[in-house]
Amino acid sequence: MVPPKPAVLVTRRMPSAVLAQLDAVGEIDLHTEPDDLTHEALCARLRGKQGIICVFTDRIDAAVIAAGDQLRVIATVAVGFDNIDVTAAATRGIVVTNTPNVLTGATAELTWALILAVTRRLGEGERVIRRGAWSGWTFDFMLGTELRGKQLGIIGAGRIGRAVAAVAPAFGMRAVFAARPGGDVSGPETAAAVLPLDQLLLSSDVVSLHVPMRAETRHLIDRRALARMKRSAFLINTSRGPVVDEAALVWALEERLIAGAGLDVYEREPRVHEGLLSRENVCLVPHLGSATRETRATMADLAARNVVAVLCGRPAITPVRLPTGGRSQTAGVRRKQEGFASIRRTSGDTES
Repeated sequence: MVPPKPAVLVTRRMPSAVLAQLDAVGEIDLHTEPDDLTHEALCARLRGKQGIICVFTDRIDAAVIAAGDQLRVIATVAVGFDNIDVTAAATRGIVVTNTPNVLTGATAELTWALILAVTRRLGEGERVIRRGAWSGWTFDFMLGTELRGKQLGIIGAGRIGRAVAAVAPAFGMRAVFAARPGGDVSGPETAAAVLPLDQLLLSSDVVSLHVPMRAETRHLIDRRALARMKRSAFLINTSRGPVVDEAALVWALEERLIAGAGLDVYEREPRVHEGLLSRENVCLVPHLGSATRETRATMADLAARNVVAVLCGRPAITPVRLPTGGRSQTAGVRRKQEGFASIRRTSGDTES
């Protein structure tokens, strides 16, 4: 008797080539509706499944993992995996995989698109055209900020942060790094370009965020951090929304403590803070970091290959490593507090 094929839940529509890979080794339960599966529906549809391909908006918590009574592999179509309880998965012997390396270029490109859009007021200019408010060229109309000779401060020196830095010389910018909380900056390309976090905030003309979403990076950019930045500086976030305290960002913009912001991610997606929506000096795009046809297809393909590998008894291609646990998270929060010690001491001088 031929044993039944393993069943795999796919929570989003995927390219046909990806589904063909899965179909060759298992039965596919494909969610085709545009809305996310509810928590209850996710639990129900995981019963009896050996694998799941999910996205970062699917909350794979301990209850969902427990409902997957036969689950062997969770493959997220993303680099970040903060939506998955990897400890609960590891406890049950379930492999968790992500899709690193394949979206670096696309996200770096979007980061530069936001930098250019907000410093040269492209969104604002397009809105002027579309509402018929442009009366013609004048010498001092809608002046922006030139990048040449400016400093690009990158918080998080992973693959994407380094890819963004690599483009900086083309615009005549100097890139500097701050090690992400709990991480290091290493390698010859960064040996002479590392600053303490508060010094980076103080001296950079553009600050770009490239950190994962962890306990120690939540609200990494808060009132104290924003007060530390130049009044002429711009904040760019293409990492995770909760890295920035949006209420604090609105406050900083209203008080003119920074010149503007370019955001691809939001604290409570898809909701955007009302205080950001009406500001002309903020460029807002709907989480497009990896949104190219090439990148999304490659991400989905890698997720499928991870599932196939595990279901066929082979090692996963890009497994997620189990975090070290609560003690390191506490240490990470302490490092953040230490990093902002000087900001706390001097914030009264700058919050005006």
